[in-house]
Amino acid sequence: MEYGVAFASEVDSWKWAKRAEELGYSSAWFYDTQLLNPDVFICMTLAAANTESIRLGTGVLVPTNRIEPVTANAFASLNKLAPGRIDFGIGTGFTARRTMGLNAVPLAQTRTYIERVQSMLRGETVEWDFEGKDRKIRFLNPDLGLINIDDEIPLWVSAFGPKARQMTAELDAGWLNFGAGDAVFQGIEEMQTGWQQAGREKEDLKSVLFTVGSVLTGDKGRDDVKVMAEAGPYTAVIFHGAADTAGMFESHRPEGPLAELLESYLATHQSYEPDDARYLQNHRGHLMFVRPEESHLSPDLVRATSMSGTRNELVDEVGRLKDAGYSQLTVQLIHGHEEAIEEWAEVFHLCGL
Repeated sequence: MEYGVAFASEVDSWKWAKRAEELGYSSAWFYDTQLLNPDVFICMTLAAANTESIRLGTGVLVPTNRIEPVTANAFASLNKLAPGRIDFGIGTGFTARRTMGLNAVPLAQTRTYIERVQSMLRGETVEWDFEGKDRKIRFLNPDLGLINIDDEIPLWVSAFGPKARQMTAELDAGWLNFGAGDAVFQGIEEMQTGWQQAGREKEDLKSVLFTVGSVLTGDKGRDDVKVMAEAGPYTAVIFHGAADTAGMFESHRPEGPLAELLESYLATHQSYEPDDARYLQNHRGHLMFVRPEESHLSPDLVRATSMSGTRNELVDEVGRLKDAGYSQLTVQLIHGHEEAIEEWAEVFHLCGL
């Protein structure tokens, strides 16, 4: 198994990517959320210029936020800086689009976007509709060596539902999953089934699990503070997403004890202004910090919804994930707490990093 790190993109993220490279991590992934973080490609460019071997990927890029030739050009330019080290991770836009009050991009539109970008990166002429007119486009001067479309840029798709997993298999893409606990084991089983149903060999599936957690010390008082800082923002996201879809998709609502907490958060959500754009406050601090009004979050809840534990507990969990078939485990580092990369490296070295 390989190990990676993921960041809320910042202009200084390159420093942590460089440190990850020094510690032996294989990949660094960067969030693409325009209203929360600096531009992902600028941050990746800085990382590409300051590292030598670590892979750099979008985790994940969002269709519709850039037209296809702009995205293809950005990847080809990065590939010039870091030949053969760039990964094209893409999803339907949970965070980046929700922060603008938009729903996820339909799968068919996502697939068309992916295929156009990939075709351009192969140097092909692409049929492209824009501003109500069909056009043909391609890179015009790849032979000048200003960009790099010779080295492969692997495709990775964030896919949760059965149709998205089917698309991932049909595209022969790597699979990106997000989460912790029992759901991530069920998720990879379902992805493996979909992969094989598409006529592919189970062992050929490449899969990355993005997770958030904290390496705990065994001192409860200290660990309560630590887990809230290093993993609390992830637990908050569960409520952000549920608030977005409340009344729309009952299947997205938490069950059991979380249901009561959700009702409490929904009441708070109703106080956000302006009332026709509550999403602006709902996603503030998303995967970066816990807001003062998110008092429904507790250390115990965060432990239960994240990959948090002592070193020995985490080593055991990493082993289970490896046995389940994940080929890479990526830890999502929280803004302001990136130094946790050191503790996670110690865990991963015990696992064979």
